[in-house]
Amino acid sequence: MSDTHQPSNHDEPVDPTFDAADDTDADEEAQLNELSGPAEPSDATREAGDAVFAALLERVGESAPRPRLEPTRRAMDLLGDPQNSYPIIHIAGTNGKTSTSRMVESILRAYGLRTGLLTSPHLVRLNERIVIDGEPITDEFLAASWADIQPYLLMVDAELLAAGDERLTFFEALTVLAFACFADAPVDVAVIEVGMGGEWDSTNVADGQVAVFTPIALDHTRRLGSTVAQIARTKSGIIKPTASVVSALQTGDAQAELERAVGLTEATLAIEGDGFALLASTVAVGGQLITVRGLAGTYEDLFLPLYGTHQAQNAMLAIAAVESFLGSGSQMLVGDLLAEGLGSVTSPGRLQLIGVEPTVLVDAAHNPHGALALAAALESYFDFDEIVAVVGILADKDAHGIVEALAPRVTRFHVTEPVSERAVPMDDLAEQISGWVGDDRTFRFDELADALESARDWASEGTKRAVIVTGSITLVGEAIVLGDAGEWMAS
Repeated sequence: MSDTHQPSNHDEPVDPTFDAADDTDADEEAQLNELSGPAEPSDATREAGDAVFAALLERVGESAPRPRLEPTRRAMDLLGDPQNSYPIIHIAGTNGKTSTSRMVESILRAYGLRTGLLTSPHLVRLNERIVIDGEPITDEFLAASWADIQPYLLMVDAELLAAGDERLTFFEALTVLAFACFADAPVDVAVIEVGMGGEWDSTNVADGQVAVFTPIALDHTRRLGSTVAQIARTKSGIIKPTASVVSALQTGDAQAELERAVGLTEATLAIEGDGFALLASTVAVGGQLITVRGLAGTYEDLFLPLYGTHQAQNAMLAIAAVESFLGSGSQMLVGDLLAEGLGSVTSPGRLQLIGVEPTVLVDAAHNPHGALALAAALESYFDFDEIVAVVGILADKDAHGIVEALAPRVTRFHVTEPVSERAVPMDDLAEQISGWVGDDRTFRFDELADALESARDWASEGTKRAVIVTGSITLVGEAIVLGDAGEWMAS
C-alpha cells in the first residue's frame, strides 16, 4: 500500500447494474490474485501472515471490547477515511450474522461486483476474516497492509496512552486493517459483520447504505444488556440516516427498538413477514430448495447448499438485503445470478461436514438460540438414529440453555474444554451436564482429540450414528484442524 487509502475511482457511488467482470482486464486480474486467492502459502509468507495475528494478540482481546468509537475514527481519519471509498452493507444481530454476510457477498459477487467481506471470529486463521472477491486475503497482502497502517495505529496508541486511556484493541485494529485493505484492493462494495453489539462496535465508524438485522436474542448480556430490548437498542446503532433497513422477524421489544431508530434517522424499514418471507424450504441432496418472496418479487426453487431452516431464513434475509442495495427494493434480482450466488455459497463451521465413516459435523452454535436451530436441523435434514455431541463452552455463555436445546436430539455428551482462557473447566461443565441429562449420558475428556477419538469409535460401532462438535467457535476450529490432519473426509 502507498497512498491508496485516499478515495480514487470510488468517489462516486458504484452503479450496481454494471458487469465488473467485463471491465476487468488481465492486469487487474493478476493484481487481484496477489490480494486474494486459494494458493497454498509458502512457509515465509505464512509466517508473515501469522505475525499479524500475533501482533493483534498483544492488544486487548475481543472478549473485552471497549464501548467507544473515537479511537477507531481517529485512525481512519489519519488514513484518509478508506471506509468512505466504497458502499457498505452492515449486518448485526445475535445469530446468523456470518452466514447471512457470506450469502450477501456471494450474490453480489455473482453480479460481477468486486467484494470485500469482514466476518468474525475466524475458525483456523486470521485471513478468513478479511475476504476479497470470495477468497481469504493472502498472507503477503495482509502483512504488507499491516506494515503500512502500523505507524498510524501507533500514533493513536500514543495519543490514547497520553490521555490515560487504553491503546487500540484487537478488534479496533483489525477493523482499521480490513477497511484499509478493501480500499486498496479496491472493492466495489463491502459486506461488514458487526463484531459485538452495534452502536459502539468499531465497524460502526462506517456508514452502511443497507443495515441488516438477523434475529436478536440474549447473548453477551454482561456487555450488551440483560434484556432483548437493551441489546436491540445497542444493535440498532448501526442504522444511519436514510439507510435501507432489512430485518428478520423480531420479538416485539426488539422490533420496537428498530422502529425507534428508523424513525430518528429517516431510514426505511422492511421486516420479515410484511416486506418479504420464506415461502418454502424442502430437503434436497446436498442442501435444500427454497422459495422466497422478496421485496421486489418471488424467487422459486433456489438451491441452497446449506442445511437447516435457519439457513433458509438467512438466505431470505440476504436476498432482501441485496434487493435493497441493488435496486432500492424495487427491482427483482436476475434469476440466474441469484441462483449462482446462493448455489455457490459456503458457511464454514455451520453444520459443516468434516468427516465421513463415521459422519462428523461441526456447528458453531454457542447460545440457546443457535443450539435450538442446530437441533431442529439435525432432526429435519439428517437421518441419524443416535448422535454424540462433543461439547465445550465458554464461561460467559448459557451452558444450560445450550445443553437443554440439544438434549432431546443427542444420545450422549462428550465433555471437553476449548483452548481459551474463558473456557468452563471440563470437570465443572461435565458436572453441570451430568446434573441436567444424567451421569449415564455424560463422558469426560481432558483433550478434544481424545473426546473426538472416542466419539468416532462409538459412532462407528452402530448404524446411523453421527458426531456433532458444538458449543464454542474455538472448539469447532480445533476440530476442523484435527479432521484435516486425520484426513477424515477420505475415510
